[in-house]
Amino acid sequence: MTDLASHARTLLDLHTAPEILVLANVWDVVSAQVVAATDGVRALATASHGIAATFGYQDGENIPLDLHLDMVGRIAAAVDLPVSMDIEAGYGDAGETARRAIEKGVVGGNLEDQMKPLDEAVAAVEAVVRAGRDAGIDFVLNARTDAFVRAAEGADRGELVAEAIRRGRAFLEAGAPVVFVPRLVDREEIAAVVEGLGPGKLTLISVPGASLPAREMQELGVARVSTGPFTQRVALTALQDAAAEMVAGGVLPPGTRALN
Repeated sequence: MTDLASHARTLLDLHTAPEILVLANVWDVVSAQVVAATDGVRALATASHGIAATFGYQDGENIPLDLHLDMVGRIAAAVDLPVSMDIEAGYGDAGETARRAIEKGVVGGNLEDQMKPLDEAVAAVEAVVRAGRDAGIDFVLNARTDAFVRAAEGADRGELVAEAIRRGRAFLEAGAPVVFVPRLVDREEIAAVVEGLGPGKLTLISVPGASLPAREMQELGVARVSTGPFTQRVALTALQDAAAEMVAGGVLPPGTRALN
């Protein structure tokens, strides 16, 4: 548990450092090892979408929790870096799921609110924080609000920003060190949420073709940026392109590296 506590403290420190924490999400052991061996990588995060897809499941807690935890445990055991898990909405018991994740070597995690009533969402945050405390670690909960993800088409953007701030503040007060707001990509809206939550409290996902560069997020006061399912899609895009080139009579990319 001492190593876990040390990894948890390291992960928390990375979220509070002046430099933005960049996490390229992983989905299996080899992707974790490749990312962990990359210069500048200081921690890892899993992506529920990527792990589910690896086993043929749709995202959204469709992959059995035991199978999900088994893969995350294999990832944590294969690297010597702090690992954060996407625990989705907690599989019906956020505290118990966090406890089991910690037993697998995880020291942080995302938790979706799915826009449930705020008191229920706060209770789930409190349960995860308590699970970390009971295990003797500073579990780094990246409390996610789906204010933008579940917004109706044409919803008032100002109201969405206000709701993300309202829910985010409640999660911070409940013990989460940072708040995750997916689909927040507009510069002015990011700045407004940072102002509402405080510098170093907001985390984002990098969306291809839509998000700001990480360095600009850092300038705005964002604590962390991750890649969610998009790193797996980068890998699969390269795979499909290589297969298409071969089928068309060509060769594999000459710059291919022996990473496994």
